[in-house]
Parts: sequence; structure tokens; C-alpha cells
Amino acid sequence: MNPRAFAIPLLALLCLLQLVALARAPAAWFPSSVAVALAPGETITLGRRELAAPLADASQLCLRRDAAGQWWIRNASASQQLILRRGGRDTRTGSIALQAGQEFRIGGASFTVTAAGGGRAAFEGAGHAWRYDGATLLRDGRPQDACPGASVPARAAAAWNRLAPEALKGARPLTIGGNLFCDNRLAASPAAPGSATVRRIDGVLRLETGTGDDEPSPVIVSSGSRSLELAPREETLSGVAGMVAGRTRFALAIDGARLLIAPQRQVALYAEPRALLPQPVEWRWERRSMWGLGGAAAAQAGAALFCLLALAAGWAWLRGAWPLARRASMPIRLACAANLALAAAGLCVLLALRGATPVGAGVSLLLGWAALWACMLAPGRLALATAAGLLLVAVGLLAQLELGLASMESSMLRHFQKTSALLALGLGAGTVVRLWLRGRPALLPQSRLEPLLALLAAGALVALLLQVAFGGETGVFDLQPVEFAKLALTALTAHCLAVGLGWHATLPEHEPRLLRWLRLGAPVLLFFALMGVALVQVDDFSPLILLSLWSAAMLLAWALAAGRHAVSAGLLGAGLAAAGAIVLLRGAGPGQLAEWGFYADRFMVWLEPARHPHTGQQLLAGARAIADGAWFGQDGMLGIASLGLPGSNALAIPAVQDDFAPSFFLNRHGLAAGLALWLLQALFLAGLLQAAVRSHAAGSATRDFRQAWSGRFRCFALCGGAAFVLGHLLLSWGTNLAIFPVMGQPMSFLSAGGSHLLFFICPLLILGAVSAQSLEENHDAGLCPT
Repeated sequence: MNPRAFAIPLLALLCLLQLVALARAPAAWFPSSVAVALAPGETITLGRRELAAPLADASQLCLRRDAAGQWWIRNASASQQLILRRGGRDTRTGSIALQAGQEFRIGGASFTVTAAGGGRAAFEGAGHAWRYDGATLLRDGRPQDACPGASVPARAAAAWNRLAPEALKGARPLTIGGNLFCDNRLAASPAAPGSATVRRIDGVLRLETGTGDDEPSPVIVSSGSRSLELAPREETLSGVAGMVAGRTRFALAIDGARLLIAPQRQVALYAEPRALLPQPVEWRWERRSMWGLGGAAAAQAGAALFCLLALAAGWAWLRGAWPLARRASMPIRLACAANLALAAAGLCVLLALRGATPVGAGVSLLLGWAALWACMLAPGRLALATAAGLLLVAVGLLAQLELGLASMESSMLRHFQKTSALLALGLGAGTVVRLWLRGRPALLPQSRLEPLLALLAAGALVALLLQVAFGGETGVFDLQPVEFAKLALTALTAHCLAVGLGWHATLPEHEPRLLRWLRLGAPVLLFFALMGVALVQVDDFSPLILLSLWSAAMLLAWALAAGRHAVSAGLLGAGLAAAGAIVLLRGAGPGQLAEWGFYADRFMVWLEPARHPHTGQQLLAGARAIADGAWFGQDGMLGIASLGLPGSNALAIPAVQDDFAPSFFLNRHGLAAGLALWLLQALFLAGLLQAAVRSHAAGSATRDFRQAWSGRFRCFALCGGAAFVLGHLLLSWGTNLAIFPVMGQPMSFLSAGGSHLLFFICPLLILGAVSAQSLEENHDAGLCPT
């Protein structure tokens, strides 16, 4: 059966549902500007209601205008940060740069700074000499022992910082408070733990007041004859261009007696342009536009530039002036030009999303449709994996659009807009590659591909090191290098396995044994780098499980291809044993798990979430949302009656757009729709495995060693991609359905994972399409068995 026969009607239905959701969305209003008018000497306190910042405190900041007309600001919240942007740099209020000669007192402890500069500081106090470089705290020249109950990632990060060179150390703050000296902690009893922190910001160590559930103790800083309390310290607004309060970013401008505050991201939405405000505060209302083209000047300039480049490239392609397209037919050239322009449009929308006024959701919807239909209707045979993958993408777009329209704050809709832009960029560029490969070998010659794979692996390693040195669990520079590393690891492993299985047919026997093992063992370095980043940066064990599943799947694929049936049987037995271990864990008591010490708290929350309502908030809220959805959704009509309408109890789940996106989907559409989604996911994985088996069969049947290697490479690359996707699906469904403890992995296609979509899912879809295209062309040429 031709996959287009069922894929096109289903994709049209999903697009129709998206259009209905957008059309039914009610009007929403937000303040485009908040004006605060104060006379000299007056003071006002603003919070989430006055600032339209959903996550800010009720009393977030205090504004004052002195007798000279100067504006001053201070943080009025004990649990939320207030960040000011000056000269392109963000700094927290209630912070000060460490300088030699300063003395700071917290609780009953006093410390004197003896030297500071170059991102390092030395100070004395509590009977010891201390040194801190932004990563490791040394007491009398030696690092402290790990804290009791420290997790494996925390211990791994501390060990890495002790051994790594300066440039590759991961930033770890120094915390002050409590009564325990360990790791990067300084005791300052009776101060609450975390009452103050010291961290490196732009190469400077800054002392900051702490935030958290426990009320932090005051931090007193003395320099010479001056002393001040750090938390209520006022700062002038002169030269301040913006601020962040409760994750909402604002632009600031002073207009005489008025301070103009413009909310830009994560802004509260209102059903009507009315709000109860104190007299000095005035809002200028603006209606949310679904079809706006954005107002960021840089994004519009970038859009014009890339559109011109796309037109120029398309014109060159049509005329055959581009050497890569001289042999292509006119329809192929037209399709390539259209997809190139689509990729450029996706890049422009991404630029606009970084500004204050992104394009409207309707424009993003059209862009997402263009990406889906351009890939679906591209010339050539449509593979089963590509058809199922595009339908899964369409389901994910529908879920993210519903999530954005259901929430009464602006940031949720940005996830849908970002996904649409990334689809246009990834699928547009990938379809160009797919069309260019028509009539050509599906892969470069082995001698030319190996340097590219080595470059890909080196780029992945550099990106991972950058994440360790400058980023955190959420990535670095708004990207997740781990997703790019998964792609590099899959490609490199596929090449090494393909070479290893055909070693005698492809490489001379006199090649040095050391060089042979280096070529076959190259993925090991990248694999251990991924494991190291997982231990250092991520505070759960999901990456370890994901990499273990991938390793087992690749070993199984190799065993089946090499005819090692004993290894295959052993792996299948290990899989059954792992499933049985999960059942045994489910029946274990919390007391037994508490003795393990390895992520024991996560297991106890998983087994008894009602006894840990704070740490088990995600698990409990997700379970309630799924129960409310029942079989046919919260509206009893598979979610059709609630399309585009605001409101859902699933919105209260933390990270509902990422790790708990399946809970929102089941809440809206019910378990019946969930079963259909499971079937579609199984169809996608089956399509990848079908293409892998056909590629291996084609490589085994040919007498040309180049085509044999190419077939094996595609086979193992598809198996590796399918293994990672299967791991994401298992972990995500297991987390949302409480089969496993809570683990932070997005669900492929459904969650708003930008890097996962661009760097892994889109290349995997294109690889599946290219493999099917190559098999079709080889079959027509009589090179593949029927």
C-alpha cells in the first residue's frame, strides 16, 4: 500500500483541526506598556498584578524617585530574583563584586576578602583560608569533602572541576549558610542554608543574596567605614535598558516623571482590556494579533536579506547555473528553489521570535503547513517512516497550538511558533538535500565521508565541552549540544559498524592494527563524552538510561547483521530482566530504596507521591490531568469541542510543554486518542526498521563494496535513530504514566524540544526518505533484490 494513500487525508484532517483551533481562539489582550508616574520623594511597590508578570511575586520590586528626580529600584521579594540589564550585561540586584579589603557578615560568620580579580578570590574566616575560582572552593589549599547525600552528578561535576583545565571547568556557585562545611558550601550558623551565593558572572566574582523557601539571613558588606545590607540595596535606573522579574523580560525607558516598562516575554493575557490598578500605574492595552508579521527591525532586515538570497539561489538553480543542479529537471529545480526559500523563511521567523514582537500564530501555522506538505509531496516515493513521522509532527503542532491558546500568558504560544520555524528550516533544507541526491549516490564515497564524520564528531565534542564550561542542564547559547552529539554518535557508529562488517572486502589486510582499531573504536570517545556530560550537568538518570537503551539496540542490530544469535538471545533476555526489575522496584518499599543512596529520593517520591506533595508535584498533577481526560478527553468529544479554547487543569503541571506534554495531550483528547498516537509512533519505528532491513539486504546482495558499505551504513544509522526515538518515547510515556520515576526527557515530535527537533528528528526523517529513494533507484536499475 502506498503510504500517501493514508498519509495525505490524515495530514489534511490534522491541518483542518489546527485551523479550527486558531479560528476559535477568543480575543486576548495584554499591556504593551506599563507607565508609572511618581512625584519626587514618592515610592511604589509593584508585583505580578501591576507588571502582568505571571510568575513574579505579589510584591516584586520597589520603585522610588528621589528629590532630584532620579529613579531608584530594589528587589522587594525574598524568593524571586530581579535582574537589571546595563550595557548589554545582566546583573542581579542585591549583589556586589568582590574586592580586596571587603568584609561580609552572614549569620554568625564573618569573612574578609584578601585578594580578588581575574575571576578568583581569596578570603579568610571561620578559622581557615579560602580560595574560590568560580568552580571549586579550597579550604587551606585543599577541596572539601562531598556533602552527605550528594547526587552522582554533583560528585562528578566536583571531580571534573578538580581535574579539568581552567578553560573547561564548569561554573558552580559557592553557597553560604547553614552549619555544614562541605563541597562548595560555607557554614554560617544560624543563617539559613543558601542565604548568600558567590558566582562568576562575566569573569567577575559577585556576592549575591540568596533566594529560596527558607527566608535568607541578611548579608552585611563593609568596605572601609561604610556598611550596607545587600538585599534591600537600591540601584539607580540610570543606564538600565531592561530587567527580568519572575521570568518576564521588560524594556525600560525614563520619560521625565514617568517610567515606561514594556513587557516583552511571558506576559499575562486578559479576556478584556480592563484591570484594577493603583493610580500611579497606567497600562496601554494591545490586542494579540494572530496574523502580524512582527516588528523587530533586526528580524525584518534578516528576513529581507535571506529572501533575496533565496531568490538569487532559486534563479541560479532554474537557469542551471548552479553546478549541483545542472542535471536536474525543471520540476526538481522548482521544488529545490521553493524549499530553499522555505528554509530561509523559517530562519527569519526564528530571528523575529528573539525580538519583542514575533510573527503571529497564523503566520507560523502557514509556515508549518508549508514545511509538512513540501516534504509530503516532494517528488519520489514516500517512505512509511517519513509519512508516519510527518503525521507525528502534525500532531505535535496541534498539541502545542492548543497549549498556547489554552494558556493565558504569552510564552506558551511561542513554543508552537518556534517549532513551526524549526520545521521550515530543518525540513526545507533537508528536502533540498534529498532532491539533490536524486539520480546520485545516496552517500559520498567512503574516503570523503570519513573526514566529514570526524569533523562532525569533533564539532559535537567541542559543543559538549562548551556546555560543561559555560552552560547548564538546559544547554548553552539557547541550544542543546547533546542532541547534535546524538546525531554525530549515531552517524559515526553506523560508519564504524559498516566498515567493521565488511573489513576484508573494503580495506587492505596490511593496514596497521592500531589504525584499524582507531577507525572502528572512534564512537567510544564520543559516547563517553556524552556519558560524562550526563553525569556532570543533568540531575537525573534519564540520559544514562537513554544511552544504555541505544547501546543495547546497536549491539542487537550488529548481532543480527553478523549472525551472532547467542548475543541476540542474551540481549533479549537482558531486556526481559530489565522489565522484571521495574516490576520489582514498583513493589519495593520506600525503606529499602532509602538504603541505596543512588537517586533514592526520586524512587521514594515515585512510590509514595502523596507523602511528598512538594517534590512529587509533577507526578501528582500529571496523574490528575490524565484522570480528568478519561477515555474521550475533558470535553467528552476527543478534545474537538475544546479546540482553541482557554483553560485546562493540565496547565498547572511544571514543564507541561516539555517533559509532561503527553499529560496535556491525554487531558485534552483522552486515552482513546493516546492509543491512536501510540499506534502512529509504532508505525514510525516500524517504518525505520523496515528501511533498515531493506538497506542491509540491498548491501548484502550487491557485489560492489561501495554500495555494500552504503547499505550497511544506512541500516545502522536508521537503527541508531530508531533506538534514540524509542528511548525518548519509553522514558516520556513511563514518566507521564508513573511507570518510571520522574525523568526529564521530552517526547519526540510531541514536546516543544527545539534542539531535539532540528538536530535529530529532522535529519532522521530526511535520512529515512533518502534511504527509501536510494532503494527505489537501485531497484529500478536492477541492483536490489525484489
